[in-house]
Amino acid sequence: MTKALRRSAGATWTLVAALRTAGPALAGLMPLAFCAVLLLVALPWLPEAVRPLRALADAERRRAGRLLGREIPSPYRRLEGSSLRQGVTLVRSPVLWRDVGWMAAHGLLGLVAAVLAVALWPAIPFSASLPLWWWAAPEGSQSAFVTLDSWPKALTLPFLQVALDGFLLLWLVPRLAHWQARLSELLLRPTRRTSLTERVEVLTETRAEALEAHGAELRRIERDLHDGTQAQLVAAALRLGLADRRFDTDPAASRALFLEAREGVEEALTQLRTVIRGIYPPILSDRGLAGALRALAAGHQIPVEMDVAEGRVPAAVEAAAYFVVAEALTNIAKHSGAGHAWVTVGRHGPVLRLVVRDDGKGGADPGRGSGLAGIRRRVAALDGSTRIDSPDGQGTTLEVDLPCGS
Repeated sequence: MTKALRRSAGATWTLVAALRTAGPALAGLMPLAFCAVLLLVALPWLPEAVRPLRALADAERRRAGRLLGREIPSPYRRLEGSSLRQGVTLVRSPVLWRDVGWMAAHGLLGLVAAVLAVALWPAIPFSASLPLWWWAAPEGSQSAFVTLDSWPKALTLPFLQVALDGFLLLWLVPRLAHWQARLSELLLRPTRRTSLTERVEVLTETRAEALEAHGAELRRIERDLHDGTQAQLVAAALRLGLADRRFDTDPAASRALFLEAREGVEEALTQLRTVIRGIYPPILSDRGLAGALRALAAGHQIPVEMDVAEGRVPAAVEAAAYFVVAEALTNIAKHSGAGHAWVTVGRHGPVLRLVVRDDGKGGADPGRGSGLAGIRRRVAALDGSTRIDSPDGQGTTLEVDLPCGS
């Protein structure tokens, strides 16, 4: 009984606390209806008008999520374009109308549920005390909807009402709190269609970024081959041609030209190996990701502590992980002013997680340079995720998740 009373008390408090969102939701119905009448005129101002509604819905998502023990994700997407275009997008979005439906349902039902839950607590002692003073009550007083006009009724009906109120308090009130949270989840969570639409947009964006990154990579390779390897080979061919012409008349000069041509070919081979390493480092094939990252850290100018789990993952994932760590360490060396860096790489189910952090000055901004933006594009091309935490004066932490299969 004590446990049931505590559960009912907690549920009552939950329903009363829901008035923080139910009250404004109910109060917002009238101005919302007014805005609906003037929708065509107010369309450009609609994005600003729905901000309070979204903030209120987010507060309810957090409250209901805590009660249900699971997060209720937000379905809102970033609005783009002019105010008029954003307004048109909102009107066409089912998310807005689901929020409006939630306002009506939560505002009305939430108020009724809270009032009922609060009223049941004093109703029980009131009904239980009726047999003591019913005779002094005004004529026509009722208990359990029956007029108390005799001692038999006064000694039975109030206790039936106490039993009924106790049943509602112990059984119905906790369920009302749960049903209210479930209703909010049902109306405020993203629908399957919304989730699929958002997923398609994310994939479209990441594929565009992947194509852009791929194009930039091809242009870099072409530039390196054209300006480096190709130039060296052309110079070597010219020297060999001159050496061939002078071979009979000036063997010494011809030999010098042969030696210069050989040096040019060796330099071209070195540059070609550099280009190949930029496409897919051979060390990944030879030593795997763990060995390649340790070799990368060993050649770095600041101390890097490595914690890399052994084991192989798909080649594309290994290459992406290698270049992410390489770019992150390069950024640390150039911009962070750090004295130490840490790299952690490990499998977490179907995900390869990389964490690169330093003890530098922090304040890293992906929008200010191409390094972090390049990391984001490379990770997005594999449907991975990137998180950056860089408070001023507290170093930078880069966390990357790359899907690599089960």
